[in-house]
Amino acid sequence: MRHLLFTNFDRGILLDTESFYSVCPEVLSYHIAKRCKNNIVLDPFCGAGGNIIQLAKTCKRVIACDIEPDKIKLARHNAEIYGVAHKIEFIVGDIFQIYPKLKADVVFMSPPWGGPGYSIDKSYSLTSMCDSYFGGGFGIFDIVKTIAPNIAFHMPKTTNILECMWLANGFGKVEIQQNIINGRLNSITAFYGDFH
Repeated sequence: MRHLLFTNFDRGILLDTESFYSVCPEVLSYHIAKRCKNNIVLDPFCGAGGNIIQLAKTCKRVIACDIEPDKIKLARHNAEIYGVAHKIEFIVGDIFQIYPKLKADVVFMSPPWGGPGYSIDKSYSLTSMCDSYFGGGFGIFDIVKTIAPNIAFHMPKTTNILECMWLANGFGKVEIQQNIINGRLNSITAFYGDFH
């Protein structure tokens, strides 16, 4: 499993317990990063860095933010192993407080899904994301659309598609991609705005 998350795992990748179940598999991170190719990309919930590493391979600059200093340390370390840390600005901060200072061409986000228990829900609601923040995933989306005109929103495979479509108000379109790995549905990513 660890080589599915990071092909360079044996070169010294560091993960905490939460990261083992929250990091996006590398093959999927790379696919999403190719679609997000642009000048400046922000990941407001970067965790251990799986997505920012791949984004740094396709974008000129990546802004990696996480509220937990230990996650930023993991992300920086892992980005150094992949040789892309120089393209990433690491910020320890609460996106709900610092977002007015941030601007990007694309926001890629995979907010916390609520731990491994999300997978037992037959229909996952965006209100469950960062539920201590008013509005959950809806509130997060309202914030990030002030940062960038293009948003890639990575979510659990059981996310209510009608909620994803509702977020498209003001964007005019959304493309919802089912992410299949080894023949099994892994997750979905909704692309709002202009993507490759």
